[in-house]
Amino acid sequence: MADTTTAALSRLARAVTTAHPGSRPLTDADRAALAPLLISPNDLRAWLETRLDGEGRVRVTGTLDRRLLLLERPGGAWVAADLSGAEHAARHWPRWTEGTVRLHTPDSWLSYADLTDTAVERLARPDVHLMALYHPEFFPLPRFPLGISDVARAARTTLMGTVTLSDMQLGVTQEDLLKQITTQEPDIVGISATFGQHDLMLQLLDAAFALPSPPMVVAGGSLTARNERLLLERYPELLVARGGGEATIEGVLAHWHGDIPREEIPGIGYTGAARGGGMAIGRRRTAKPVARDTSNDILPELDLLPATLTRHGVAQLETSRGCTNTCSFCPRGHKGLWAGAAPGQLPWILDELGQVFDRHPNISRTLYLVDEEIIGAGPDPAGRVLQLAHTLHEAGFAWESSCRIDQTVRTDQDEAWHIERARMWRTLVDLGLRRMLFGVESGVDSILARFNKETTAEQNALAIRTLSALDVPTRYTYITFDPLMSLKELKATHAFQGRTDLLLRPQPGLHAREIVRGVRDEEWVAAHTTGRPLHTGISYMLVSMECLIGAAYTRQAAAAGLTGQPEPLMGRVSCRYRDWRIGVASSWAQRWVDRHFALDYTFKSLEKVLDGEPRHAVRHARVVLKDAAYEVLGDVIDAIEQYDLGRPEQEAALSARIEAALEARAGMLRGRMATTVAEAGGHLSGEHAATLAREHQRWASATSWELINAGESCA
Repeated sequence: MADTTTAALSRLARAVTTAHPGSRPLTDADRAALAPLLISPNDLRAWLETRLDGEGRVRVTGTLDRRLLLLERPGGAWVAADLSGAEHAARHWPRWTEGTVRLHTPDSWLSYADLTDTAVERLARPDVHLMALYHPEFFPLPRFPLGISDVARAARTTLMGTVTLSDMQLGVTQEDLLKQITTQEPDIVGISATFGQHDLMLQLLDAAFALPSPPMVVAGGSLTARNERLLLERYPELLVARGGGEATIEGVLAHWHGDIPREEIPGIGYTGAARGGGMAIGRRRTAKPVARDTSNDILPELDLLPATLTRHGVAQLETSRGCTNTCSFCPRGHKGLWAGAAPGQLPWILDELGQVFDRHPNISRTLYLVDEEIIGAGPDPAGRVLQLAHTLHEAGFAWESSCRIDQTVRTDQDEAWHIERARMWRTLVDLGLRRMLFGVESGVDSILARFNKETTAEQNALAIRTLSALDVPTRYTYITFDPLMSLKELKATHAFQGRTDLLLRPQPGLHAREIVRGVRDEEWVAAHTTGRPLHTGISYMLVSMECLIGAAYTRQAAAAGLTGQPEPLMGRVSCRYRDWRIGVASSWAQRWVDRHFALDYTFKSLEKVLDGEPRHAVRHARVVLKDAAYEVLGDVIDAIEQYDLGRPEQEAALSARIEAALEARAGMLRGRMATTVAEAGGHLSGEHAATLAREHQRWASATSWELINAGESCA
């Protein structure tokens, strides 16, 4: 048991005996049972209520790093214990506690306290239920639900009410969530929905607003902000969170208690409010519910982490928000805005994460930092990310994340900058960087300009060469099809993905300066290439551009007369392709992706939780799918060239030709994949082996070309 947990349990035991001097002391068995409950206020409260058997009321509130326990004494007075050991006076006490909570010894972590009836009520109400949605048939293995966990932390800083978190990834069904809403009568329901979950969200919203006295309902997530207008037309009483959600939930709790009017809730959309594509925060005329920096405090509560790891899921964390660029396909309001939390904020939560990982020794001790751009900007971005890596390494974690390709190669920087960045990348790998995702998106200059990537094909090529020569483990994202592209651009895309002069052999003994110079020397490159095509390093092949609601690219497509009706399931609008032949190819490429998605996602998820040879075996299996996808891309281009751009009436014939080509590729892939899965499965055991076998069997039995989100292909 970690020192911090032991100390917290000792404080809890002392608080119990202070409030109830005659109670039985905690035994070693009690402490062992309590240790995993410290991360869940609801579970901790339930355990104590059972233990005290009605001798007094129990309140557990505050965030994981400053959990606050309040125990009612016989006669009505209270004991307040800060389980972190920090003195009560050091807490950012919400404004509502003024005059309602009086601590006798605020300079101690343990104090007698006087609570008014208002305080006792606010500590228990509102009852908030936060729900994350999920389609298990598409995503077999879970991710830690960072969104609702961040919001839970913000809610708990207010010291108001209780928060229950539910995630459909972790065994909670849609029926369970409906039952929570209709029978448990929560005061506030928060629903987090992302792309492909609109159908699930509507079922919950229908149930909530059909009740005689509906709860206050807040819907958030990347999908919801795109569909705000449509949702408010159907549900006039709904609140839509337009941004990250932390400041919003604080305002929602204050509004529920009547402290502020609805229009002063930060980042909220509602019937009658001004609408926009991004986060719209009005000026606040009242004090914040909690005096804290919501842009810098972006850490989660960990209630659901044990269940995530029990199901062989992935632990996620976030150390920055926003991005340094304004890509045209991104509709988010924080485009061009980036803010990073100080690495010094992390040690306490890394300690808490480590304690959960200690109970799951078969899960790779790897954190997935879901930052869109982990390096970011500022006076010393390299120094910050190196400090972050040191902090993670000292806590015993490997890590993965994402950043822009121009954090490796820039056209406006000199050789000295590139040498310093090369050294940075090597140091990050030494400090546990297990993989970095780069959004290359294209190797064609005209497409990059249309995407507003502010990079060039040559810049991308130099960066890929540099990273591979430095032995930086990478993944690249690439948008293969977009509605405005020409056949010439598609063929150039195919050529770039097939280039064998980009992935170079690692050069561990070579000075960073020599690598920076070498990647610009074609003879040096030819001498050090692996011969592997770039597509083997692309994370997901055959991706088509989504015309997302509110994105600049969507406006370009609309100006070309290509867009149609909104498709709320995916937060986008329908869109034709300027070249109808590429539209047919994109549609069939999406069918190929969807047919293989669950198996590919299984490989990817297993890779994230494994180490050593099992991980490498699973990664090799993904390459088999990438190779097949690249062959499909070649097939569809060959098919397109047999048809005239000016003959759109030939669409059915082209579609049939491409379908036949995909059927042939799928038949060849089935045999290759059986061998590959058998080889990979030989390196796995237990649930990992069972999961792969189950998903492979499901994949092998598929015969149709159905879209996961039927009827909503961008093509």
